[in-house]
Amino acid sequence: MGKPVIWITRQLSDATLDRAQRDYEVIWDPADEPGSAEDIIAMSARVDGMIPCHSEHFSAEVVAQLDPRLKIIANHSVGVDHCELPSLKARGIVVTNTPGVLSDATAELALMLMLGAARHAVAGDRLVRSGQWQSWSPAMLVGKQVSGARLGIIGMGGVGRAFARKARGLDMEIHYHNRRRLTAEEEAGATYHADLDALLAVSDFLSLHCPATPETIGLMNAVRLAQMPKGCVIVNTARGSLVDEAALLDALSSGHVGAAGLDCFVTEPGGNPAFAGHDNVMMMPHVGSATVATRDAMGFKALDNLDHFFRGETPPDQL
Repeated sequence: MGKPVIWITRQLSDATLDRAQRDYEVIWDPADEPGSAEDIIAMSARVDGMIPCHSEHFSAEVVAQLDPRLKIIANHSVGVDHCELPSLKARGIVVTNTPGVLSDATAELALMLMLGAARHAVAGDRLVRSGQWQSWSPAMLVGKQVSGARLGIIGMGGVGRAFARKARGLDMEIHYHNRRRLTAEEEAGATYHADLDALLAVSDFLSLHCPATPETIGLMNAVRLAQMPKGCVIVNTARGSLVDEAALLDALSSGHVGAAGLDCFVTEPGGNPAFAGHDNVMMMPHVGSATVATRDAMGFKALDNLDHFFRGETPPDQL
């Protein structure tokens, strides 16, 4: 019996590709273009499994047209909002993700965005890089102090808890809102707010780490932004759909939100060009987990799930 055939949709790490090609018959295009709906449907007749990223979308319409040959989608991501899970389950297609291996990398980027937004990193870099730094003043690029400030975290899963641990190194006062209260050990002194509005009122800094669900889409809208302290800083390394971008732009323009650090946007790729007009917004192109170690770990997680499945076992990260 030959090796199972899998489609790897994007350019994964060298270590991941080497292992995959050792154990599977791999279809992979080094051009590294996102798989379209047509690509997904056509490839489902050629492969037994897929390793897609969040750039490939398994909508209900796409799932309805998948060939019966496809048995497993081993996502190279933690978030699975690109997959219509009920439709996939109805078709008997197993879906897995990669939890527990990208928390630190994503939390590191959130910390970078928080510090960069608070301390005018975009404007400062541009000033020096452009050769326009001709003088100095004690009033120049005065930012918001992070150390000792109140930090609100929405979503205390793996990434949220990793971010809280790093923020404690800055003596930040940690507050959080979550679907469930953590244990005292997990809280490590953080203050739980069952009511989201209560959290927002004490968040000098706010970092989003919750999944995109029907309940959280547009979570940070004009009403909720207005409940935060004037001059607050907002960080989003989760999903762009959590934020009402028009409301955030208005709040930045008015000064109610002092700065923002964004790694994800409603429209991806591309982002929202309106944010480029604000030097107090630091942006990255959805690369929270982009470290060598984490990319290897994510790829190996996806392959581990495939290995279990094709041995007739339940994948450890089956949803």
